[in-house]
Parts: sequence; structure tokens; C-alpha cells
Amino acid sequence: MDIGTQLAWLFILAVPIACVAWTVTHEEVFREPREYCVRRSRYADKLATRKFFYLFTCEYCFSHYVTILFLIITGYKLLLNDWRGYLIAGFALVFVANAYMSLFALLRQSIKKEKTEIKVLEKEVKKEGS
Repeated sequence: MDIGTQLAWLFILAVPIACVAWTVTHEEVFREPREYCVRRSRYADKLATRKFFYLFTCEYCFSHYVTILFLIITGYKLLLNDWRGYLIAGFALVFVANAYMSLFALLRQSIKKEKTEIKVLEKEVKKEGS
């Protein structure tokens, strides 16, 4: 694969990785399993158990495991065509996926702020109109 194709794969493949990692660690559909993992990550007796369950509550941590899965499925390598290419690809994908998730978090935060401001303005207009 030429470098341009490899970079296209990097930025495109990071999208589903970010999507899966974000959905599992933040969205309502996985709330109950996530809450269970949060409890286990805080109150389990063994350190290894706490760390294992923490992996499912942190989008950065979880994105590493999602990346490994996607590397197995796709066989994507970056720069080098041996095991080092997998290693480089893995960390690059985690980096790009987490950049995407950070941008998404900022976008969601901005939207939530705007919605809150609109509600406040609507209440003020109702008060003035009454």
C-alpha cells in the first residue's frame, strides 16, 4: 500500500473505532453494563479486577482494545509491512480515534450549552410576556 492509501485508511478506520469506543463508554444503550463496570472498577477486592472493569468505562483505554479488534479484522499496517507496522498502526489509530472522540465531546458540549441557553431565554420571554 502506498503512503497516501495508508493515511486514508488511518483516518477512515479511526472513525468506527471512535464510534464503538464512544458508544460503549458513554451512550445510554450501554448504561447498565457500564454502571456495573464502574462499580466493579471502584470496589472490587483485587487490583486486576478493578483494572479490567475500568477498561470498559474509559474511552481512551477501551479504544485500544477496539483498535486491536479492527487490526485483526482488517490486517491494516502503517509504514512497515511486518509486526512493527501493526504496532505503529495501532497507536496511530488510537491517537486519531481519540482526537475524533475529543472533537465529538466538544461538539456535544457546545450543543448542550446552546440548548440550555435557549431554555433560559424561553423562560425569560415567558416571564416578560406574563
